[in-house]
Amino acid sequence: MNRKTILSSAIVLYFIIGFEILIMISPFAGLFYSVFTPFLFQLSKHAATRWLAAFFLPHMVVPPDSFLRFIRIMGSILFVAGIAVFLVCAFQVYASKFLKKGAVLRGLYSFIRHPQYVALGSAGLGLSILWPRILTVVLWLVMIALYYMLSKDEERRMLKSYPETYGAYMEKTGMFLPGKLERKLSPSTVVGKLALFALICTFTLGSVFFLRDYTVRHLPLWTNGEITSISITNEDAQRMEHRMNDILSIEDIRARLKPGDKYLVYFIPTDYIMQGLIADTGTEWRLYTRRHFTITRFLHWIFHPFSHLAGGSGHIHDYAQGAMEMRDNTMVRRLIFLSVSDTTVGSPYDFFSINTIRTPLFMADVDIHNVKLVQIKELSQETGWGKLPTPDF
Repeated sequence: MNRKTILSSAIVLYFIIGFEILIMISPFAGLFYSVFTPFLFQLSKHAATRWLAAFFLPHMVVPPDSFLRFIRIMGSILFVAGIAVFLVCAFQVYASKFLKKGAVLRGLYSFIRHPQYVALGSAGLGLSILWPRILTVVLWLVMIALYYMLSKDEERRMLKSYPETYGAYMEKTGMFLPGKLERKLSPSTVVGKLALFALICTFTLGSVFFLRDYTVRHLPLWTNGEITSISITNEDAQRMEHRMNDILSIEDIRARLKPGDKYLVYFIPTDYIMQGLIADTGTEWRLYTRRHFTITRFLHWIFHPFSHLAGGSGHIHDYAQGAMEMRDNTMVRRLIFLSVSDTTVGSPYDFFSINTIRTPLFMADVDIHNVKLVQIKELSQETGWGKLPTPDF
């Protein structure tokens, strides 16, 4: 196995892990997670590596402000634009090979020498926002380093095959930026290049932890100190604010809560499509069991990033079935209670600390208009995907 094959395989592995969201709603979820879950589980077991399995942007809640909504939309734009540009580059390259025209020096390649890698880097960055597990960002940094090595390998081969035309082409263009700009910004020595990559890594990971802290501090929360509740939508945040004290006074709920213990509560619609990520509330909320319309849901997630959160499963599931049904559950909300441990909780934000362990306990469906318990159900200590570490928010 040559060096290029090894580097290319590592990049393919990145996209497999990055496409976890697509795999988790497909019939192949069981096969994928039988391999991937033990790895994530080992990461989450140790404080030194637990941060890699954590999420840094809202994924199960509607982004609570315009800044986070902008970041999420940019994720879709970067992903779609990157894939589109890569396909254009691929067409140029394979058309040139088929027609035997030699090195591709026109079109997008007239501006920079490796637009296909820039495009894949953009798509990878967008994917890291769409599925914001910190591990995905770390692997993206590894991926761009591999792209640099692949590009250098390609240039050596192109110079050998087309010494006259490609040498002149390299003098006029930059690798990843227009020539003049890249010559100003890119160091010429190996030490300088390593320092630049270290700076990129520091900035990227610093941005990740800034976004995680910003997200946590802007989540729609209610708290009484021992119990913190989070709503999926801003509209439900108002209902949660007015009704949580009354809900917690319901006898069957109060009896399950131990004074002094800490609890995180998800305040969600009963048909919220992603509740299986919080707890195993039923087989119908394990997305991988819905074996049809996987691509439709994936495209909807990219092009309509908030509707599946704001509309519960009704919007997507009924859309997929071709029938919209009115449901008489507008005032019923599902509250999923999780115990919180392994952290010092001094504020409601600490409930979302990377080192916090959140364990499902029970769920309660409550008519929040009349403050009436509809049903209550004990839950297993796993999510709909078993022991897989899933999003915090």
